Amino acid sequence: MEPTGDIALIGLAVMGQNLILNMNDHGYTVVAYNRTTSKVDDFLAKEAKGTKVLGAHSIEEMVAKLKRPRRVMMLVKAGSAVDDFIEQLIPHLEPGDIIIDGGNSLYGDSIRRTKYVESKGLLFIGTGVSGGEEGARRGPSIMPGGSPAAWPHVKEIFQAVSAKVDGGAPCCDWVGENGAGHYVKMVHNGIEYGDMQLICEAYHLMSAGLGMTAAEMHDVFAEWNKGDLDSYLIEITRDILAVKDEDGSPLVDKILDTAGQKGTGKWTVISSQDLGIPITLMAEAVYSRCVSALKDERVAAARKLKGPRPVISGDRAKFVEDIRQALYASKIVSYAQGYMLMRAAAKENNWKLNYGGIALMWRGGCIIRSRFLGKIKEAYDKKPGLNNLLLDDFFRAAIKTSQRSWRNVVATAAKKGIPTPAFSTALNFYDAYRSARLPANLLQAQRDYFGAHTYERLDKPRGDFFHTNWTGRGGDVSSSTYNA
Repeated sequence: MEPTGDIALIGLAVMGQNLILNMNDHGYTVVAYNRTTSKVDDFLAKEAKGTKVLGAHSIEEMVAKLKRPRRVMMLVKAGSAVDDFIEQLIPHLEPGDIIIDGGNSLYGDSIRRTKYVESKGLLFIGTGVSGGEEGARRGPSIMPGGSPAAWPHVKEIFQAVSAKVDGGAPCCDWVGENGAGHYVKMVHNGIEYGDMQLICEAYHLMSAGLGMTAAEMHDVFAEWNKGDLDSYLIEITRDILAVKDEDGSPLVDKILDTAGQKGTGKWTVISSQDLGIPITLMAEAVYSRCVSALKDERVAAARKLKGPRPVISGDRAKFVEDIRQALYASKIVSYAQGYMLMRAAAKENNWKLNYGGIALMWRGGCIIRSRFLGKIKEAYDKKPGLNNLLLDDFFRAAIKTSQRSWRNVVATAAKKGIPTPAFSTALNFYDAYRSARLPANLLQAQRDYFGAHTYERLDKPRGDFFHTNWTGRGGDVSSSTYNA
């Protein structure tokens, strides 16, 4: 019997099931497999009942049901599970067949896996998939990278099931070789951390500082979602603030203030440190979750460590507008930093990233989808070699408009003892980036004083290094130059 399966999907958790049903809706025959095979039968009897989805109870049976070139996609936990399935698949596949990892894998693992799978005569794709269970079912953002020769064989399926924006443009395109797809997804997740932290700081300023109720803040976020801040995360914040517990009180007020994280934000920060790129806002977002996890320590410290009363007086409506402006300006900085990181990674790994195309991929389906991303696409369409989003005319003007409000929010928060790490670091980065001269000259003198690390001079060509015997007791031999 001739095989009829267009693609196989391994992993029947909620993302896997929804993506299979999405593919089925678009006319593709999917072969479903799960390590626990009883889940296959349950899925076919329930969620996939009445569809064209085929079940398989072994890797061999799954592969036998696929048309050539065989396309096998995994949606399993990142790490060893992915490697285990690759080893199980290889003996059953033939040259030109394609293995796809659609999980939240570390980009370095995708670089390694691409090389390994290609050495076996097969093709590999490591693709980011964003949008959660709803995105998987209705249209996610898909960011594929890996073996370029594999893209033509999955392009039609991926673009068909992805989210659509701007008259039908798919939120999916080829990102680049080996780990590029998972790298872009990792940066997406880092930006997601930043967006969420900024929104939480706005919420904290309104609730703790202005004494606003959940219902009042619901109205604010509903209004914000009609303008420049229109986005999925603002939209769900609006909805969350309207939900009441069984006793009629806001449910959000009863949720323990300790945040979890799965590690992708941390990966982004580690990569930025390796590349020397200051993604300060994402880093603060990661560390803010770490601080929140110190709940017991914070409760104890609150009894002993004193500060000002967090009460903001004055024109409440005006300060709410200041918060909106500060959120927008900080968001611009966060995305500028994210794009700085992708540019550095592209240079390091010889990727040719389409920055406007990435903004389009994030424009719909994913967690950070927003109106704002359309402006980023316009910026890079207009100037593909743009060094920094802050230098684009639109974003430069936007920050100019927001700057007074932004500074007022950060200053007021500091005076009132309300922590705003993301708002503050965004403003600090902006001020540092626009400074023609920073105090690093003194820092280099200090390094040369205690470690003979040398320095460059303003009155000499770049690349010429000097050492001073600062005390008269040291020697004239300088330290060798290296990066740790």
